[in-house]
Amino acid sequence: MTEPQSAYARAGVDIEAGDRAVELMKASVAKTHRPEVLGGLGGFAGFFDASALAAYRHPVLATSTDGVGTKVAIAQAMGIYDTIGFDLIGMLVDDLVVVGAEPLFVTDYIACGKVHPERIAGIVRGIADACVVAGAALLGGETAEHPGLLGPDEFDVAGATTGVVEKERILGAQRIRPGDQLVAMASSGLHSNGYSLVRRILLADAGWELDRDVPELGRTLGEELLTPTRVYALDCLDLADTVEVHAMSHVTGGGLANNLARVLPETLGATIDRSTWAPAPIFDLVQQVGKVSQPDIEATLNMGVGMVAVVAAGAADEAVAHLGRRGVPAWILGEVTDTPGGNVEMKGQHAKG
Repeated sequence: MTEPQSAYARAGVDIEAGDRAVELMKASVAKTHRPEVLGGLGGFAGFFDASALAAYRHPVLATSTDGVGTKVAIAQAMGIYDTIGFDLIGMLVDDLVVVGAEPLFVTDYIACGKVHPERIAGIVRGIADACVVAGAALLGGETAEHPGLLGPDEFDVAGATTGVVEKERILGAQRIRPGDQLVAMASSGLHSNGYSLVRRILLADAGWELDRDVPELGRTLGEELLTPTRVYALDCLDLADTVEVHAMSHVTGGGLANNLARVLPETLGATIDRSTWAPAPIFDLVQQVGKVSQPDIEATLNMGVGMVAVVAAGAADEAVAHLGRRGVPAWILGEVTDTPGGNVEMKGQHAKG
């Protein structure tokens, strides 16, 4: 005889599916645990042993919260769920490392119209894989079923992270000097920003399908758009331990110049030389198909630069070499100028790929 449904189940919330999702994700979460993590998954709160901070002379906590944005629509349409975790973690932890903070732990939040345990476990698996790359523990999270607000196959992903930095080692505008050089770290593609524009241009206006083979990209449009965000956290922390880094800028929404300006003091400026790199084909494709102006595209997309390190002039070559040894393509992008205003000037034309 079939067991009667609970009132909550009749309202569209499946507690048993949620419990199964937790069981499926436990192994993924466990592999992210640092020695400071106490307890396991499933409690009301996660524990992180703060006695580890006793090794710091003056520990300062840093925190960041973010989401994946409308890139989740691509994952939903393609039925691929284990890559957007890198987008979430990239948006979170790389906002911490720009101030020199080591990411300690992450919590996530998944809202969905209906809990599909394998799908939720896939999303968390991707988040956990990215946490391993970032050196951060996935300490806990929440999966919330929102029937009536989201469709059965709709979901959204967000999270928060906390890190720590020695106060005297905080990176930022206060360290930047005229003549400092800008070292660019290549993005893996669009990362997780500007997708509202990209989706409108390529999917809505041009009518392209995600399974369309695009010769300029060398793969399908969907494969390109779902390329995971590069996670720079450990590379940036290692760079700051190796050469004289004064500041960093995570290039997210708003583009390269706008994000770099966020870390410049008002007493200085910076110039970026476009001829030092060739953006990947996806950027030119979006610009040409959408007939987007150069200022507009540069104010929206990262144009192939995911992170910028502001380093002492004598440290730039070593910074590029060191990042290269860690598998991060890097180059000297420009320099800090003795020009008041805190503005960034883009010069020249991009190299051809």
